[in-house]
Amino acid sequence: MISTREYAAWSALDIARRVGCGALTAVDAVDAALALIRERDPGIRAFTEVWAERARARAAEVDARIARGERLPLAGVPIGVKAGEGPGSFQNTRLAAAGCVPVGATAVPRTGRGWQTYGHTDRGPTLNPLDPAWSPGGSSAGSAAAVAAGLVPLASGSDGAGSVRIPAAWCGVVGLKPTNGLLPSRDRAGLNSPGVLVRCPRDALAWLDAVLGEDSPAAAVTWGASRPVAVWSATLGYADTDPAVAAVARRAADRLAAAGLITLTGAAGPVLADPAAAWTALRAGAPSAEAAGTVAANDARLADVFERAHLLLTPTTPHPPHGHAGPGPRMSVALTWSFNISGHPAVSLPAGRTPEGRPVGLQLVGRPHHDRPLLHLADHAARRGAVALPQDVCPDGNFPLTRPV
Repeated sequence: MISTREYAAWSALDIARRVGCGALTAVDAVDAALALIRERDPGIRAFTEVWAERARARAAEVDARIARGERLPLAGVPIGVKAGEGPGSFQNTRLAAAGCVPVGATAVPRTGRGWQTYGHTDRGPTLNPLDPAWSPGGSSAGSAAAVAAGLVPLASGSDGAGSVRIPAAWCGVVGLKPTNGLLPSRDRAGLNSPGVLVRCPRDALAWLDAVLGEDSPAAAVTWGASRPVAVWSATLGYADTDPAVAAVARRAADRLAAAGLITLTGAAGPVLADPAAAWTALRAGAPSAEAAGTVAANDARLADVFERAHLLLTPTTPHPPHGHAGPGPRMSVALTWSFNISGHPAVSLPAGRTPEGRPVGLQLVGRPHHDRPLLHLADHAARRGAVALPQDVCPDGNFPLTRPV
């Protein structure tokens, strides 16, 4: 048996290594996850369903496979599954084949409520583990909250406008939207990609290998340079980004450069057209000539950036987490959804806090199909302390879940 504190401190790969070598059983890992969910989830509401018996049975199957000598890269890793996607989706089926054990469905917004950026459960809204007064972001709200609180080390999400990256930024975790088309899209417009939320970038690399297969051509893609060149933009030319948020994200970008991980140029970032109308038209399946013109113009401007640089860095969101009444007129997706249209891979890393203590994400956008180099950079940034991982925010699993909303 392991304690819930031990379990909460381990990454997905920590668990998989222990299960794979016989130092831990998958059943014990799942039991620890279920115990922690019982202990902490009443104060978070990350899960809408918990599949305890199904998870234990699945974990026993993983243990039997290990005993037969099978190598499972994510053996026994408890995962959360975004509600509405289900364990039978493409990515979750691949994760199960790699040894993951789904333990429950994670909260998403109630349907039909416009730009909700928070999770809904029958017990009330999903709370942000960093402060229960804040939204965790959305729509992969429960997945981000579950990972941030240590309930699971990895949770699936999907990102059609920023739905993985926004909650990653607001919960202080890592969230990846892969290159569009790398995995089967979850909508007819091709905007919505499966994605992942984790506490450390190395687990996102393991997720990518599991869902793509280790022999995928994407595994061979590199920057083609010893140090990738990056361009910074706080607004992409149209977003109303809070100065405090921009300052925190920019300091994180500067730390990447100071650590020798990137070359941050002084070149101006792209001035894009606001994609709001184009995104809405594409999502509705009724792209107009005006929408097509916006997409073409933005594609050309981004192509120019990525001819000169390997990376585009921005804040993940233009404002910090809002409360549970909703975002009001502000568009949390302003800095993320351009890349759902363009298809570039993008990852949100924890950048730090505003002077008021609210979390900020740094968004790293890469060239198409540079998903692995992007995650390798994120991993090096985490190892060198250039970004703040969850344990830096909530050491030893002491999450400030002290008051209900």
